[in-house]
Parts: sequence; C-alpha cells; structure tokens
Amino acid sequence: MYAISLGEDGAELRPLEPWRAEEFLAHMDRGREFIGRHIALADAAADLESARAFLQGYADKAAADAGRIHGIWTDGKLVGGVLFRTMDVEQRTAEAGCWLEPSAVGRGLVTRAARVIIDWAVEERGIHRVEWWAAAANEASIAVARRLGMTRDGVLREGRLHRGKRHDMEIWSVLAPEWRAARRPS
Repeated sequence: MYAISLGEDGAELRPLEPWRAEEFLAHMDRGREFIGRHIALADAAADLESARAFLQGYADKAAADAGRIHGIWTDGKLVGGVLFRTMDVEQRTAEAGCWLEPSAVGRGLVTRAARVIIDWAVEERGIHRVEWWAAAANEASIAVARRLGMTRDGVLREGRLHRGKRHDMEIWSVLAPEWRAARRPS
C-alpha cells in the first residue's frame, strides 16, 4: 500500500485499514486517556474486536465514497491520524478530524497530514467545503484549524455528548477557493 511523506522528519501518512487493527489498538492503548479527553475514538476502539469494527466501518465508508481514515506513522510506529468523518460528494462537503497520542504532540504532524487529505478532497474529489469540528476546550485541535487557514463559523452550544457531559463544539471551515488561494506560491 502507499505511504505519503509528511516531511524530512520521516513521518508518513498511510491508509488505516482493518488488517491494522492490532497496531491501531496498541496505539489507542498508549494514548487512550489523552485522546479520549475530547473525542469518542478512544472509547470506540476499546478492544481488538471494536478496533477492527471501527476500521472496517471506515473501509466501508471509503468504498461508498463517504469517508476516509489515514494513520500517521513516525519511526515505523502509528502515533495518530486524520480522517474524513463524513464526506458527501454530491453536496461537495466533508468533515475532517484528527487525533494524536501524547508522544507525537507538538511536531506539526496533524497539520501536515490534514493538508494532504484536504488537498486530495478539494482537488481530486471536488469537495467545496471542508469542516473541522472541535470541542471548544480542545485548544490543540482549534489551533490546527487556524493553521489550516479555516474560518470559525460558530459554536454549537452543548452540541455533543461525550462521556456523560455536554460540550460546546466549534465549527471551522475552509472553502475550495480559499484553500486553493492559500496554497498558491506567493
């Protein structure tokens, strides 16, 4: 399968497929509490069966052209990922997201990986609007949205239930013409 270089530090972006469920689960176990502070992914992949089912769900989404999931590897180890949680090619919209284990924080991995998948969605799939949803308390994810050149559209007050508590969700987006303009060399 393919791997896309994320820069000179050797980081790579690769498809995260069901056959990688054991590796995915080990990664989740290393970062479960950190990842689970703001997103449900850590709870969705609690054991090998649920990890495999989660990845199979994304394989099914990819086959239906309704979502994608990619892992981020450094030094041969899965440390995070980016995804299109939803993708509606007919409406030309997609919702991107990310996660990262603590050992990989602060290296720009998510921003670099998100640029790759957003470029693909805009240029290859004709997506016009890419959204980024983040819990209002998730400062790191909001910082990624800013670095990607997204605009804050608003806040869904208590818009998501996570671990028994309601959380405000910030919605950020970038439109295809904005994305292309920002990616052009000066």
